[in-house]
Amino acid sequence: MEQIFFALVTLITFWVAYKQFMRIRRNILLGKDEDFSDNEGQRWKNMLLVAFGQKKMFKRMIPAVLHFFIYAAFVITQIELIEIFIDGFFGTHRFFLPYLGWMYTAIISFIEILTVLALIGTIAFLARRNLLKIPRFHMDEMTMWPKLDANLILFGELALITGIICMNGADVVLQDIDPKHYHDTGFFAITGWLGPLLFGGLHDGFLVIIERFGWWMHILTVFLFINYLPSSKHLHILFAFPNTYYSRLEPNGQMVNMPEVMNEVKSMMGLIEEDPNAPMDADLPEFGANDVMTLSWKNIMEAYTCTECGRCSSVCPANITGKKLSPRKIMMDVRDRAEEIGTNLDSGHFKWVKEELRNEAHELTPENYDDGKSLFDYISREELHACTTCNACVEACPVLISPLDVILRMRRYEILTESAGPSDWVPMFNAIENTGAVWQIPDDRDKWAVDAMEAENK
Repeated sequence: MEQIFFALVTLITFWVAYKQFMRIRRNILLGKDEDFSDNEGQRWKNMLLVAFGQKKMFKRMIPAVLHFFIYAAFVITQIELIEIFIDGFFGTHRFFLPYLGWMYTAIISFIEILTVLALIGTIAFLARRNLLKIPRFHMDEMTMWPKLDANLILFGELALITGIICMNGADVVLQDIDPKHYHDTGFFAITGWLGPLLFGGLHDGFLVIIERFGWWMHILTVFLFINYLPSSKHLHILFAFPNTYYSRLEPNGQMVNMPEVMNEVKSMMGLIEEDPNAPMDADLPEFGANDVMTLSWKNIMEAYTCTECGRCSSVCPANITGKKLSPRKIMMDVRDRAEEIGTNLDSGHFKWVKEELRNEAHELTPENYDDGKSLFDYISREELHACTTCNACVEACPVLISPLDVILRMRRYEILTESAGPSDWVPMFNAIENTGAVWQIPDDRDKWAVDAMEAENK
């Protein structure tokens, strides 16, 4: 019965998780296509150093070491998790023990040592968030769910650690009582002495309950974690790897060119021929981005990858000087907007279809979607205007996210598509467009050169 129950719970867990991750994939692909197929070698290097090697975390040593304790425990514990799955499906107990011998004792001992270090890291992070009141964890955007989310995963870590201690500790005691079913594993580094200390002298039936409780507590916490990830900032555990692989390889200060603008400039300079058959009433292209659909899919994936650690906002000069801008909030807003659109698409309700297409549409799709809102309903123009484009947020991010790219795309939309912007910016743009100079002068910028040439010809 236990095997059947385990198989059923496992099947349900992974089916529900699959549906959630497919929804997130759909939300990410709402963005515009962008090619990141160049320089595979550098991309693999970024992923191995930054995502797997935690390279950028160590710019702040104390949280980096604490995070590494939890990260290392998470990675190495997967070995024991594989054994738990095998035991769960086939009704075995410590499946790898007969095949690995003393190596099994060494591996489990190493996992237990990492587990104790993870416990230290977890307690320290709970204290940093809830007792020490570190400013970047208590900004305006870090209330309600974001604050609860950060604590929930830490309590989940405590549940995983408790499960391992109960499972191994009771097992060690049972080896002396019932060696036929609980084979000698050797002396584990932590539970070898902690198990008898905690559970020694208990009745064997009670010990079996404790061992099974620890086993089930560990695996059920893992199952809950798998289905919790899609709704949590801890999705970065998975998305950090593709996000670092697909990160931009250009220098941080280099802005992404807009083909529409480049083609217009080339046409004005006679570098490309205009299509004589192009309709005169063709719609003008939209520049920049005003919503999820006009961002790149990479921008949306970055939003789902965001760890909400706040390093970007803590180094942002605009935020430090009291401006409204918080780069972390920008990424959180993009994710929230993508989630809102995704939820509406899942509903299939025709009220979200563009009004002019409702008579022709057969179903709700991303192409005919319109809820009358945009990213500007989440991100204020004041936030966008406060950015100095210094790239401090990009440099600080431990998983190579660029809040600046979203800001620039939205500012381009505001200025180039809406012909709007701050009152002290618009005259400058108009002057550049009309005279080629930032100051509103009555003569063309190159008039001095023309006058000089005319004087020379005389």
